Amino acid sequence: MTSHLQGDDAAAAAPQQPLGLPAEQRESAPPSSSYVYAIGRAGAGLDTAVPRLTGLRDGRVRTASADGLTALVSSVPADAFSEEGMKAQLENLTELEEIARTHHRVVEAAHTRTTVLPMRLATVYLDDARVRSMLRERGAEFDALLSRLEGHAELGVKVYADPRAAAADPAPATSDGPAPAAPPVSPGRAYLQQRRARRQTQRDAYRAAGAVADEVRDRAAALARDRVAHRPQQGELAAGAGENIANEAYLVPMDRLREFHRALTVLADGVPGVRIEVTGPWAPYSFATATATPPAESRRA
Repeated sequence: MTSHLQGDDAAAAAPQQPLGLPAEQRESAPPSSSYVYAIGRAGAGLDTAVPRLTGLRDGRVRTASADGLTALVSSVPADAFSEEGMKAQLENLTELEEIARTHHRVVEAAHTRTTVLPMRLATVYLDDARVRSMLRERGAEFDALLSRLEGHAELGVKVYADPRAAAADPAPATSDGPAPAAPPVSPGRAYLQQRRARRQTQRDAYRAAGAVADEVRDRAAALARDRVAHRPQQGELAAGAGENIANEAYLVPMDRLREFHRALTVLADGVPGVRIEVTGPWAPYSFATATATPPAESRRA
């Protein structure tokens, strides 16, 4: 089971909140602001996690509580985490990676202790009093989300089509033994045959990957409570060989995590040119809003 930061998946965590402090709030802003990582129920789970946690800019993570809910916060420089300051930081890949990794580390540490709602990257309030006001204003929404996520974790499933791997895979042996040698052909005809064979291999790999992705959804529907389909990853976010054709997150009961992992990782075994990657368990970044789609409904869409 692999674990790594899921790039834009983690950055898209919700509930939705403002990106940095807007200009009208900065006029009376103190030198520091309150960065919010996650929200959970007030109690021992978050209280015991906090003493070990260091947040952005080495700030100590603390709690801000109201009406039975607790937010994990730390102080950050107001200028650097203003609306303009955050835009500048998010355009710097090194700084963006540091913010994302620190945010993720705090959320995951809390998730090992209790159920939490990961907040969107760069959720910043004027001070802890504003954080407590937010908890009171949205308490019913947070309470419902926490109840839905209780006892669950997120697992990520990616399916890749890799025609090069399919081309390198030897043809399966038949009961009649090796195929007879083909008669000699001209160089031109041999070239055309090779091109046709490559195109056919590519089509076969993508067709097989699509079939495996469908099977993933069918198999996962019996094991997971919820499913979210993310945009397939491309470029630097797409680690490993092949093209990512399915990128999905599943909300899985804690007592079925191993079963889910075992059931899905084997689906590409013996299928040339298809690869499956299962990651997690994670804090439920993809399910921290009320917009997640049940597996059955998604399958019918």
